[in-house]
Amino acid sequence: MSGLTVTGAVVRYGDVVAVGDVDLAVAPGEIVALLGASGSGKSSLLRGIAGLEPLVAGQVCWGDDDLTDVAVHKRGFGLMFQDGQLFNHLSVEGNVAYGLYREPKAVRRARVAELLAVVGLSGYGKRRVSELSGGQAQRVALARSLAPRPRLLLLDEPLSALDRNLREHMVGVLGDALRATGTTALYVTHDQDEAFALADRVGVMQAGRLLQVDPPDVLWREPESRAVAGFLGYGPFVAGELSQRLGGPGAAPNELVGIGPAALVPDPTGTALPVIEQRYQRGEVLVDVRLPDGQVGTVRTAEKVPNGDLALTLDPSGCVIVPVSH
Repeated sequence: MSGLTVTGAVVRYGDVVAVGDVDLAVAPGEIVALLGASGSGKSSLLRGIAGLEPLVAGQVCWGDDDLTDVAVHKRGFGLMFQDGQLFNHLSVEGNVAYGLYREPKAVRRARVAELLAVVGLSGYGKRRVSELSGGQAQRVALARSLAPRPRLLLLDEPLSALDRNLREHMVGVLGDALRATGTTALYVTHDQDEAFALADRVGVMQAGRLLQVDPPDVLWREPESRAVAGFLGYGPFVAGELSQRLGGPGAAPNELVGIGPAALVPDPTGTALPVIEQRYQRGEVLVDVRLPDGQVGTVRTAEKVPNGDLALTLDPSGCVIVPVSH
């Protein structure tokens, strides 16, 4: 296929296998996000694709070209990291134009103006990097990464140093810029909201393995394993019989029901369960209750509830069914 194809990729650091036998494909113009906890192997996979880390086994191809042993600067890939790595001695336009040194001056000037407009920084070209806010600096870093028209842009936690509100805004800026320029991108993040908002497909990594890659809505509705469902925020996981007692879906003996973040809802006609803790979180109250099997479930309410028992039901639409053994 055209685009990026990774086959059987293995990255090791000494005796530690950081990436184990990973296959991944990214089509031209597609944005794929890799999700995972710290140490899951997502950044190591990205570095292996870039050529920054050698593959112990496997292959990295772009179309029909085998790039496995090709030097980093000859792969035609762009890189963007958390700190942006801007050059303080250059202006904004100097940073954006850095990778265009072989182009005629008029071409450089036009490309810089085009990309500053794409990232919402028209008129900032003459400014010093030191005069920029964190969000503006990352926009410049993005424009610089896009300037040489990389066939693949690799982004490793590019927004993680920004505060929550700015990060949420920058996800939109970044996504718009990638799509406006038709850029193929592989985006590494630990933030699920970023990945789901930005990507055409999202992959989940754990312990060096790529567990599942699907469009965001499919990944959320149909996680293929308990590991993926748990990472996405489902849980606790209960037997089908207990789920049905609470009004939820049934499940086969070799399956479990994963309770979604908003699946337990107050219901005066539902099952009364003991309240064990309550806490505020961003405009709502999280009420922990003891389930009949001893596990803790969480109910989201607008305000605190009286201590004692809380009657609730399990909304089937907020649950998933996963195999017991995964």
